[in-house]
Amino acid sequence: MKVLILGSGVIGVTSAYYLARAGHEVTVVDRQPEPALETSFANAGEVSPGYSSPWAGPGVPVKAVKWLLMKHGPLVIRPKLDPVMWVWLLKMLRNCTSARYAVNKSRMIPIAEYSRDSLRDLRRDIGIQYDERSQGTLQLFRYQAQLDGTAEDIAVLKQYGVPFEVLSREGCIAVEPALAGVKEKFVGGLRLPQDETGDCHMFTQALAKHAEALGVRFMFNTGIDRIITDGARVSGVVTSAGTLQADAYVLALGSWSSRLAAPLGISLPVYPVKGYSITVPIKEAAGAPESTVMDESYKVAITRLGNRIRVGGTAEISGYSDKLYDARRATLDHSLTDLFPRGGDLAKATFWSGLRPMTPDGPPVIGPTQYANLHLNTGHGTLGWTMSCGSGRVLADMLSGKKPDIDVSALTVERYQHRFG
Repeated sequence: MKVLILGSGVIGVTSAYYLARAGHEVTVVDRQPEPALETSFANAGEVSPGYSSPWAGPGVPVKAVKWLLMKHGPLVIRPKLDPVMWVWLLKMLRNCTSARYAVNKSRMIPIAEYSRDSLRDLRRDIGIQYDERSQGTLQLFRYQAQLDGTAEDIAVLKQYGVPFEVLSREGCIAVEPALAGVKEKFVGGLRLPQDETGDCHMFTQALAKHAEALGVRFMFNTGIDRIITDGARVSGVVTSAGTLQADAYVLALGSWSSRLAAPLGISLPVYPVKGYSITVPIKEAAGAPESTVMDESYKVAITRLGNRIRVGGTAEISGYSDKLYDARRATLDHSLTDLFPRGGDLAKATFWSGLRPMTPDGPPVIGPTQYANLHLNTGHGTLGWTMSCGSGRVLADMLSGKKPDIDVSALTVERYQHRFG
């Protein structure tokens, strides 16, 4: 088939690669001049299936109030006269129960685990390089109450056979030696040894070249205006380069997917939640993290990427604004210097923000719509990098008429519309 993919972030490019590998003729369209220049550009760098958890969970409404009042809080809400924002927030609150948290997490872990395994296959098959490390993720707890509150997460990890280690203070230092100098600042951690790290932007750009070698055509600097339908099918996409047509279409535009889908009558529960990062040159290797350390108090991930440290965090609900706020950088600076004071050269840091495409309950939206030739691959939130290869591979199987290796029936838009309306 001729397949047109809208979006050249990590989700769009992995979809293109797997579709081309399956023998399809693929074109990717994006307004940017290169792949992975928006949300995929400078994320936290984690490939963390074991840390694939919904943001909506028990106790979150109470915690949210505390976070909003913290100097370095992980949550920021900038109110807007946008009913979509408030409806999305209400839907998220509905999912803040123990029962829904367990169900939603159980829907996220399989696609995340499958994606990590698919990424490993890619490394073996094509030798792709992207400052990868396979040394796990350490969720670091500053307070005993945080460590004591991991029971529900651990229950789901056990259910799906995800290896984990509950570590004492000394156990944390054993896997992250640079923490020895600040050991009075934490009590223990939860380590997920099979998690990985890597530069998502570097990966996506490299995979795009492999996709081109398979015949994928990229149309950059091309604005996407709207999708045209003819009865039960999509008949074309209006772009700045004219109307483009194909046999099948894939919507992989991250946070912008819901705006393009709405005129088609597709109620897609995806809303942007802005995240921030700083990228810092390593100043002292022994003072930098070995892999990823998740500072649970501030919800900040600190990751080693080659000769750099990537520090990512904050959930800012402010619509589609990509404005950078210095206060958000201060939180990232604080977490890094508090835990790894000798690691990075903050004077040379670069500051970035990106719009994460979040669903109210956590799992992404992958698969068919009411239009026979339109598929979705979006809504991955903070886990687009983690879930990218698996999502692209599943989507390619669907469009090729093959049964995916894992059950993704709970991720379709029909299921979301049933739950959320």
